[in-house]
Amino acid sequence: MPLPEPAADEVLVRTVCSGVSRGTETLVFRGGVPESQHTVMRAPFQEGAFPAPVKYGYLNVGVVEEGPHELLGRTVFCLYPHQTRYVVPASAVTPVPDTVPAARAVLAGTVETAVNALWDAAPLVGDRIAVVGAGMVGCSVAAVLARFPGVRVQLVDADPARAATARALGVDFALPADALGDCDLVVHASATERGLTRSLELLAPEGTVIELSWYGDRQVSLPLGEAFHSRRLVVRSSQVGTVSPARPRRTFADRLAVALDLLADPAFDALITGESDFEDLPRVMPRLASGDLPALCHRIRYGPDGG
Repeated sequence: MPLPEPAADEVLVRTVCSGVSRGTETLVFRGGVPESQHTVMRAPFQEGAFPAPVKYGYLNVGVVEEGPHELLGRTVFCLYPHQTRYVVPASAVTPVPDTVPAARAVLAGTVETAVNALWDAAPLVGDRIAVVGAGMVGCSVAAVLARFPGVRVQLVDADPARAATARALGVDFALPADALGDCDLVVHASATERGLTRSLELLAPEGTVIELSWYGDRQVSLPLGEAFHSRRLVVRSSQVGTVSPARPRRTFADRLAVALDLLADPAFDALITGESDFEDLPRVMPRLASGDLPALCHRIRYGPDGG
């Protein structure tokens, strides 16, 4: 597509790498965004309309080739789809700290989701916590929780191969049947009905499930009878589209800056599970959507020097 000349308050960015957020992006790819959520689910720089065709994505790292002097030549993160070059307002890009490699910075949008979820969840020192669902978001939440003092954190997933990822992140792992109960807090991110049901089972009385899964157009049933009321359990949603009300003085930029600072930790590299060239993306997306190519974050390369 032709690019406009950047205005004085805009930047031209050459993409170095981008990330496919497997859960959301493959749901969009399959046309699973319900009509009621077409507006809410728009990516910041999406083109087209749901269900299709759309240009969709939000994990992009590149180098500023034209723009204000203070950004020229800087590596930046932007919530932009997969594209070799693009022009956006300078305010839409965030400089990547020197401590964070560009190849890892593609995770910033997902780690930002984890930061917002934990602002909502407000874990306390000594809490017993399970993260159910070792996908990209669940692993990001577990990785951040691993740095909390005095907490018991267990990453729970039906795929035993995720045990290696948990080890790399520095957290314990369990299959659903073996997970430790009596939890003060469970963060659910499996996007499955069984996972959410198991999350409720793992709670201690008056415990809380923070629901991070997005189910698109699927209906979900929950066992809210039996001991749900007598145990005074709580299910709360968390969504990255707004900054957690628990942090009213924080902005979107503040939240993203926290995520980028956290990514200085090389443990997050465990969330990058594959890589492909930009030219191969039309063949890669169907494989990611079908599960033929299992992935947490699949990174896209843009030539030897970027786009």
